[in-house]
Amino acid sequence: MNSANETIMSMLNHRTIRKFKNDELPEDLVQTLLDVANMSPTSTGMQTCSIIRVTDLEIKKELATVGGQAYLKDSPVFFVFVADLFRNYMIAKEQGKESNALVDADRFLQAFTDAVISAQSVAVAAESLGLGTNYFGCIHNDPKKIIDLLKLPKYTFPATALGIGYKDQEPMQKPRMDKSMKYFENEYNVFDNYLKEIADFDKVMQDYYDLREHGKRSDKFSEQVVTKFNKTRENRANVFKIIKQQGIII
Repeated sequence: MNSANETIMSMLNHRTIRKFKNDELPEDLVQTLLDVANMSPTSTGMQTCSIIRVTDLEIKKELATVGGQAYLKDSPVFFVFVADLFRNYMIAKEQGKESNALVDADRFLQAFTDAVISAQSVAVAAESLGLGTNYFGCIHNDPKKIIDLLKLPKYTFPATALGIGYKDQEPMQKPRMDKSMKYFENEYNVFDNYLKEIADFDKVMQDYYDLREHGKRSDKFSEQVVTKFNKTRENRANVFKIIKQQGIII
């Protein structure tokens, strides 16, 4: 049995695309991607993910400003995947059965997971068709602003966003550390010296950035672990406060 088919090869060839062609995607293709999202796995069958397709350029521009990534606005198709407990809460309320249990931390984690799984299903489907994709986690730079922009009701939260379009670039594939650092059997493996374990990967990443940035950058992965996560954005640091403001009981 062949261990790789076209879809798997597409996944193994994944690259983040930051430049799309201006061409619009056919509407039937977009609807097919939404059908894929609709049939994605969902925790306990509760279907606690909703998707907002942003077509208004002014809203895209505001989202790009929030995210600090100007190219966001150029995504021909832009989906925001929403962890959505509101719909089921209202279904229960209309039966006189609303309860805090419908919007607790457990249900929220289920909804967040539903949204992320749905997004990845769409990404895999899109890339299997030769399209490019880009996840925009930068919407969490200011989740309250996103909530206001998209008029999200209580009991919802923007989980992630995905830009999709025809590729207008073929970037280098960003390296990944060896599976041995991330794949374990039966129990978690703690290494004695992590810097030693990733020394080869550090060199690979230096070479990758040196080539990609034409000698302007050549930092190691181990350095990024420190520098990237020492830069805490205030709104990201307050993300759980905003989740609580959305009515989620955590």
